[in-house]
Amino acid sequence: MIIEVLLTEAEIAYEFAEAMEARDLPEKFFYWTPLSVTAWKGLAGESHESLRPTWEALALKAGDLVKPFPGRVPVISFGAGDGSKDRAILKALLEAGRDVKYFPVDASQMMLEMACAAAEDDDCEALGIKADISSPVHLTLAADVSEAPRLFLMVGNTLGGFDPLDQIRHVAACLHAGDILILDARIHGESKEPTEAQKSFAFAPLASLGVASMDGELKFAENEDNRRPGLYIVTRRFQASRDLTVFASGREIHVERGERIFLNFRYRFTREALRWLIAEHAGLKIMGEIPSADGRFVTVICAK
Repeated sequence: MIIEVLLTEAEIAYEFAEAMEARDLPEKFFYWTPLSVTAWKGLAGESHESLRPTWEALALKAGDLVKPFPGRVPVISFGAGDGSKDRAILKALLEAGRDVKYFPVDASQMMLEMACAAAEDDDCEALGIKADISSPVHLTLAADVSEAPRLFLMVGNTLGGFDPLDQIRHVAACLHAGDILILDARIHGESKEPTEAQKSFAFAPLASLGVASMDGELKFAENEDNRRPGLYIVTRRFQASRDLTVFASGREIHVERGERIFLNFRYRFTREALRWLIAEHAGLKIMGEIPSADGRFVTVICAK
């Protein structure tokens, strides 16, 4: 197993302590600790089930999508997690007789190890890239592991964990002529109370520091992003009900009663807003759309 490191564990540990000091935890920290990985697995089992038929349908089309690719097919997955979402497509390409090399990209060492191990179990060559996909530099370096044409994946509503106006442009800048990008997004619908799996996932970074649910209140709120109609943001925050002291990377951090810690966010989109984001804002061509059967997600096939 080979993992190329652009983001070291020392760097992410330092950044985690800095983020706790700022009371604002970005997306990458929700997949970093063993507790977060366990919570993510519980959430993925709940929320990704509706996407499984879409991934299976894409797998059936995978061979046709990459027919113009000469020789080896590079598959670069931004925010790959444990690779479970990519596996159907990788298997389909291998079964079609294509030579495939898989490049999972993620900030989580644990997740990358799982993604690479799963690919190798399927006899697919893999090179993990430990990187922060919110960084345009890291995205570019990850994309440059192979020459075009490349198949890029960004699935599991990965786009929703970042500012979509910035992130989609950073991703689009990585694509060259002949490349294909497959991404999916959560479609906005009726607001519902968060499930226990969603709560556990949002709270996991704090729980890894020894914070307990009785130490405060976890709150979710949904608002429309006024920069563009059809963009909705679900924010998550923890408000301490008593004074707390936690330790992150050897740093003692005091959280006073009443203070709020921002636990990143999740974007949801109308289909019209998602199309605008991809085609007009990022300048990509939409080659096809596959809505999930329950209407909660849509998967989009794009090209430069």
